[in-house]
Amino acid sequence: MTMNETAPQSLHWMMDMLESVEVGLVVLDLEFRVHLWNGFMENHSGISANTIHNRVLFDLFPDIPRDWLTRKADAVALLNTRAFTSWEQRPYLFRFRNTRPITGTEDYMFQNLTISPLADANGNVEKLCLMVYDVTDIATNKRALERANAQLSRLSMTDRLTGLLNRATWENLVDAEFERFRRYGQNTSLVLFDIDAFKSVNDRYGHLAGDEVLRHIAITTKNLLRQSDSLGRYGGEEFGIILPETDVEGARTICERIREVIERSEVQTSAGRIRYTISTGIAQLTQTPKNYMKWMQQADDALYAAKSSGRNRIVVHQ
Repeated sequence: MTMNETAPQSLHWMMDMLESVEVGLVVLDLEFRVHLWNGFMENHSGISANTIHNRVLFDLFPDIPRDWLTRKADAVALLNTRAFTSWEQRPYLFRFRNTRPITGTEDYMFQNLTISPLADANGNVEKLCLMVYDVTDIATNKRALERANAQLSRLSMTDRLTGLLNRATWENLVDAEFERFRRYGQNTSLVLFDIDAFKSVNDRYGHLAGDEVLRHIAITTKNLLRQSDSLGRYGGEEFGIILPETDVEGARTICERIREVIERSEVQTSAGRIRYTISTGIAQLTQTPKNYMKWMQQADDALYAAKSSGRNRIVVHQ
């Protein structure tokens, strides 16, 4: 077989490969007119190679980020070197629907993109080749793993029953607020409160009803606090609030509002309607406590005084 006979055969094989490869291949000139559009691009765009040939890419795909792609292309042509963009930097260049049955949860195909220079015999870049890789499976798996890790992180920081910060996480915030006070000296108050006679609630109505009361107090209190305040479940029926930039009178006002709303509330449970009250201790931070645990002890002492003096009341640590 002569050289002249093998050349057409090689060209035929090459064209077959371009049409069957599972990678999008697009050749553009420097005016972004399309000169090659392979089978992958036809299948996912619904636009044939004949239709798009010699058309400006942006005319048929107006949602492509024109400025971004132009900057990339200019750099590739100027430096005569390849550029690569991953799906994590930009999820996709072409807005193709996701047709992978395994990853049907994603609406669009995630893509990696390589832009390569195509030079003439003199080394002058006259065209660009875009290679579009479908990485939807990889992206979907990574995003699912990230979501799972984020959920695990949230679960490790929150109380499962109430959805509030758990004791360890909340105590860390108390420590951080204590250090912030030592540095800046701004007013800050700590609140500890618990449900009065909660054991009798569990004994009379059952633990499931008791859980409803705990969820009720969490939701009610959270709705009455500012976004900057930090509410946590300290343990059992005891809760804590960090009130930054709040003096003792401001803390008393907030706690009295919470106490009144809860006193007027009624929790609907399968075991019956439950009314309950809370006792509250407040400690404004001063220079006296040597660490955050001493500050918490002050709030706890005030809470104990509230319980001892009749419950359903607020006591401020002196």
